[in-house]
Amino acid sequence: MAPFGCWGLPAALLALLCCPGSGEKAFEVHAWPETLVVEPEEYREVNCSTNCDQPENGGLETPLNKTLLSQGPRWKYYLVSNISRDVVLYCYFRCSGEQQHRVLNITVYKPPKQVTLKLQPPGVVVGKSFTIECRVPAVEPLESLTLFLLRGKETLHTQTFGGENPAPQEATATFNSTAHREDKHSNFSCLAVLDLESRGGSIFKKVSDPQMLEVYEPTQDSQMVVIIVVVSVLLFLFVLSILLCFVFSQRWRQRRTGSYGVHASWVRLQRAFRPQPA
Repeated sequence: MAPFGCWGLPAALLALLCCPGSGEKAFEVHAWPETLVVEPEEYREVNCSTNCDQPENGGLETPLNKTLLSQGPRWKYYLVSNISRDVVLYCYFRCSGEQQHRVLNITVYKPPKQVTLKLQPPGVVVGKSFTIECRVPAVEPLESLTLFLLRGKETLHTQTFGGENPAPQEATATFNSTAHREDKHSNFSCLAVLDLESRGGSIFKKVSDPQMLEVYEPTQDSQMVVIIVVVSVLLFLFVLSILLCFVFSQRWRQRRTGSYGVHASWVRLQRAFRPQPA
């Protein structure tokens, strides 16, 4: 007996268990396209197909309006219309008592068509804070949107959003910054990016009109304050010196007039008591 002859029958049974019907293809259902990204109220064509030679039945399940455009033994071609919200479609076929389906996801989007930027206040002194605010109305889906607040080509702030509210809504981004001298030569803007590539769509971009911040130098005000203080001090010293000179001159005069007055009184007194000649 051959060395491996005793393993022939178990090996054959194992091959049958592992690869049943190896000459037959597995029953599959396909949907084309697999994902759809559309704007509201648009329509799209959808094809459902199978590799089953003689499917018992098949079609497209959807809550949307559908129209059968054409069909063959293993495929059906539909027009889906009135798409107003995100929805899931199902292509299905039944073959030899087994039913399979394929999921097709439809995403409804609204691209950013208007982006506004506001600087508050529009004018600020160097070293003081100001606010950059960006607004984008009616964007969908919001979780695919990113807002970039820019100073020239530099990104100051990035804002992303969650998908709690599926309805279109206004997206806002706010950033507080400090004014620098070079800001007076910079343009501030807001870039809105709606990235739908992961859903089978495209990337939509919209940028706001550039805004320029009025930046004031604080040195002008400080110089004026310094000048006022210096003039005030000099004026005070001048007035004080005049007052001191006046006070000292009066005291000096009083001393002089006071000594001469005593001497004159003494001379007059001596003359009064001096005997008169006969």
